[in-house]
Amino acid sequence: MADQHLEIIKDEEINAISEEFESGGLAAAAARIRFRLGELDSVELNIAVTGESGVGKSTFVNSIRGLCDEDENAAKTGVTETTKEPTMYSYPKYPNVRLWDFPGIGTMNFKADEYLEQVHFSRYDFFIIIASDRFKQNHLMLAQEIEKMGKQFYFVRSKIDADLHASKIRRKSTFNEERILMEIRQDCIECLQTIGKKCPQIFLISGFDLGLYDFPLLEETLERELPEHKRFVFLQALPNISLKICQRKKKDLHSKTWKLAALSCVVAAVPIPGLSVVCDVAILVSELKKYYFTFGLDDESLKSLAVRVDKPVEDLKSVIQSPLAKEISSDVVIMLLTKAAGGSLMFKYFVSTVPIIGSLAAGGISFATTYYVLHSSLEELARDAKRVLEKNEGANLESPIHLTCMSLDCGRKPEHTGAGHKIRIS
Repeated sequence: MADQHLEIIKDEEINAISEEFESGGLAAAAARIRFRLGELDSVELNIAVTGESGVGKSTFVNSIRGLCDEDENAAKTGVTETTKEPTMYSYPKYPNVRLWDFPGIGTMNFKADEYLEQVHFSRYDFFIIIASDRFKQNHLMLAQEIEKMGKQFYFVRSKIDADLHASKIRRKSTFNEERILMEIRQDCIECLQTIGKKCPQIFLISGFDLGLYDFPLLEETLERELPEHKRFVFLQALPNISLKICQRKKKDLHSKTWKLAALSCVVAAVPIPGLSVVCDVAILVSELKKYYFTFGLDDESLKSLAVRVDKPVEDLKSVIQSPLAKEISSDVVIMLLTKAAGGSLMFKYFVSTVPIIGSLAAGGISFATTYYVLHSSLEELARDAKRVLEKNEGANLESPIHLTCMSLDCGRKPEHTGAGHKIRIS
């Protein structure tokens, strides 16, 4: 099923592109290719965020989309119940990735099965159950009902930054952040075990800084457990909050370069002069724009980041070096192709009309040049994204990121059970 969404364009689609080219010219063929490439990234992902009222569900929905509470299209937050029914919030540049902010579950007559029916359970790929203090019977009832229906759920303990701040005030001389985090985690685990969850995995997060504590581990867990095609769109949509996420984005984007180069190769074998160049340009414009937005190098993403970390946006822009960050257009892409292929680009144009041997040669040139431009451009833009994160001192790149997921007698591997374990990103 996953491969179906990521496979290259099939023969019938190649024929349709050729027909568009012959009837409508270059513009029609390019539009058809862009449309098909867009379809490959239109996989829907629906994430449900639930928990009691006031636990930070709406703040989490905003933060994981890279938005502040005051931004346009942000989920409404407040000290009173602000969510009366499931409300959908999509990622600004990835409308097919949606988070659903659920009404609170903390009523006395709460019934998990009725609640899930009311919120249209089958719509969602997985559930995030959030608590800001102790997990309660309602949380477990909901988790059990979700499990019974064959869907995944994850326990998230929010507002960790507020807990640490309060502890620091109360324990000025004995405050130890690592020990406090262990105590919070153990309390959550014991609560869930008391009400029937044998081996719970808890993710400690701050809704105001996803780079801290367990959010990277939550993101890794979701990546690992989602189907491949949904994992890819989820990772693309995530705000570029750490070098680790940046590196995984780069890895996932790179995994598609050979498929797109293969598409270029297949189209180049069609003996219609000009069609191959149109295809290459359409592929590259579409994919390079995707790199640009995925790494958060567009003005809107940089402005949002600047607000969150309280830095002038000009400071973040000052470290961006790739000319691709200024403009990605057909003209720019043709220049890149010409530079990469040199004289072989014109050779490919003429040789594509020669039966069999010419088609093979043109296909080989197309594969090599498309792959090279994709690979080198991805490296360039990923380096710029890394520079922006390093420039942003608020990204905590030099601070330890807590990736603990301590459990009691669960028999998990050390990397998931080491209490207080920290890693540094360099």
